[in-house]
Amino acid sequence: MPSFANWFLPTLLSAFALGFYDIFKKHAVDRNSVMPVLFFATLSGSALYVAVLAGCGRVSGAVVCTMPQFFLVFLKSLLVSSSWICVYYAMRELPISLASPIRASSPLWTVLGGVILFGELPSVYQFSGMAAIFAGYWFFAGLGKKEGFPPLSRGVILILAGTLLGAGSALYDKYLLNVCRIPREMLQFYFSVDLVFVLGAAYGIRRFVFRHGIPFEWRWSIPLTGILLIAADYLYFYAVSLPDIRISILSLVRRCSCVVTFAFGVWYFHDVNIRRKFCALVLILIGVAILALAD
Repeated sequence: MPSFANWFLPTLLSAFALGFYDIFKKHAVDRNSVMPVLFFATLSGSALYVAVLAGCGRVSGAVVCTMPQFFLVFLKSLLVSSSWICVYYAMRELPISLASPIRASSPLWTVLGGVILFGELPSVYQFSGMAAIFAGYWFFAGLGKKEGFPPLSRGVILILAGTLLGAGSALYDKYLLNVCRIPREMLQFYFSVDLVFVLGAAYGIRRFVFRHGIPFEWRWSIPLTGILLIAADYLYFYAVSLPDIRISILSLVRRCSCVVTFAFGVWYFHDVNIRRKFCALVLILIGVAILALAD
């Protein structure tokens, strides 16, 4: 396992950026058409990333790609696009202090996949930290029923579907970076560009084939959503690319972004059941602290 500073700090910063990404995403899709929000947010983030690479003179290195590598990255773009579509529609319906923590349960599936696919067996201390985080996520999921969102409601089904797809994407990231040895800048470059085309096609179908629905309203939070995601992914890809990194533990720490969304949901969106949600958050934070000290 890489040293604490090498993997934990970039992952924690990624979680912080991801938390604000969820906040701006909720603001962007609230009572708004989802597909144009998703497309323009992705376009903004991807355009910024390509511009930064060009400014640093590193585009030529990032674009060098074989056809098998391009195909593998394109599959990731399809997987993530499907996850995001589910999550964005769910975020429009659910309270942010409920949707984001349920989404954060994806490490449960990532851990199981890490154990099955990569043989990532946690130590006793790491298992204790993971158990505390899972308990916090479980309490969050139980609170959904109290807020009028039963397990089979449309919003909960969508957020769970997006979560499972996101967990699969996290496992696929380790395969691409550590097994296939695809350079992380190449991965993020083609992933970002492919997303624009995939989501652009989905937006076109939504606009010209299924014309009925909520009208689209441009908001300042739309480009910030894409920019924050690019920053979070850059830090995340760096951590995943480290040799011998445990994707299960990394994913757990990254999903502590729900702490940021919880605090903002209380202050700005006036969400309810605050005391019980706070207790669940404490469990998550205890688990992250154990993981950090057990490294």
